[in-house]
Amino acid sequence: MSENTSTSPGNDSGEAQTSSVHLLVLIHGMWGNPVHLAEMRRVIEERRGSEKGPGGEQLHLLVAETNRDDSTYDGIDWGGERVAEEVFEEIKKLEKDGKKVTRFSVTGYSLGGLIARYVVGVLHQRGFFTSVKPVNFNTVATPHVGLPRYPTMISSLFAFFGPKLLSRTGEQFYIVDKWSKNGRPLLEVMADPNRLFYQALTLFEHVRIYANAVNDVTVPYPTAAIEEEDIFVNHVEDGIQFELDEEYKPIIKSYTIPTSVVRPPKARPLTADWFKSLKPNRPLLPPALQFSFPYNVLIYALTPVLIPLFLTLVLTRLSLASKASRSRIKQLEKDESGTERLMHVIGSLEREMEDAVVDMFDNANNGSGPSSASNETISADSQALATGNDAQVQARKPEFVLSETQQKLVRWLNALPGLKKELAFIHPVRNAHGTIIARDVKRFPGHKLGEGVLRHLADHLIL
Repeated sequence: MSENTSTSPGNDSGEAQTSSVHLLVLIHGMWGNPVHLAEMRRVIEERRGSEKGPGGEQLHLLVAETNRDDSTYDGIDWGGERVAEEVFEEIKKLEKDGKKVTRFSVTGYSLGGLIARYVVGVLHQRGFFTSVKPVNFNTVATPHVGLPRYPTMISSLFAFFGPKLLSRTGEQFYIVDKWSKNGRPLLEVMADPNRLFYQALTLFEHVRIYANAVNDVTVPYPTAAIEEEDIFVNHVEDGIQFELDEEYKPIIKSYTIPTSVVRPPKARPLTADWFKSLKPNRPLLPPALQFSFPYNVLIYALTPVLIPLFLTLVLTRLSLASKASRSRIKQLEKDESGTERLMHVIGSLEREMEDAVVDMFDNANNGSGPSSASNETISADSQALATGNDAQVQARKPEFVLSETQQKLVRWLNALPGLKKELAFIHPVRNAHGTIIARDVKRFPGHKLGEGVLRHLADHLIL
């Protein structure tokens, strides 16, 4: 249950008791629950909870609860509908306590960032922002342009099984859904400058995204940072040097790309140098399976048995959850009240002439967008951090593949007015996706490395 981050002294004088509130909504990611954002909430409350906005607004945090655990399989849209209703319910509760929401902000982590983009579209469509000022829109490690494909077998397998095993959300992650009446995927509609989701983002005073530059196995740098190239994928071999912000470490202050990279010749098989080259520069196993000697030896010895067993359990679990989700979605679509909410948004989009002619025009002018400057391979925001031979970076062979639709989303989203990007360098870790928000510091002390990101987010909120 959500709690107010602060209390105001009560009195018996009707209007005198009314106070203004700045509502900040936090939305967790796939398979998530509010506990995952406990550190984010704690840091924000400790650093900003006692401050007030320009009109005396008191900060009030709502950690979304209605779209959690297996419900996250149900799609960005149904998750967004749930959270939007939760926002309105919270506002009603505040009004009963004599408090009025006059300022609004939202922060989404991972899938929660996409849900946040859907939520603000719903709020905008319902006229919410005519009386409430949109202030901060933040995302952390969010797959803004869907999940990219790298030229590896594992990535290809994920791209094949993801839409099948993650239900509606998986289809939307990999942009194979046909969300609109004309068959456009949801992420394309949400990024279209002519649609209300994008237009809602332009209303916010402050839009900032946080992304892992390296080691995010779940949501890689290009989609989290909205970039067409992954310039950091071989950062060790390329000798890229990172300077971190001392106050907000691991936030990157700047990075330097060598003007030339000379890689040593490959070692001959079975030589000492060859065995050294096999040593990974980050842990092979996730934190839950990283044990000290002699247990680590036992884990490695049992790997041939554990991997097939683990994969069987995971596939079974995902299959059952996906099947349950699809059944749940059918029931949601039968519910007239739920269908009206969802279809009302879709209907509004369709009335704005989302038709085949528009799609043909977009495809014919694939190189054009809201801003011709958006055609740069690396966004201007990322360029500001870089020193060294930028031309060399742009000339590198692509290490992953973005579809034409994803490339279009990159151009559209990078044209958002005032968009700011912050990159984190968390290395060496197996997967930096949970670390960037200090998701589970009790089980994994290493997640504390991400606290600097949370401090940066909190300190840069406009109240």
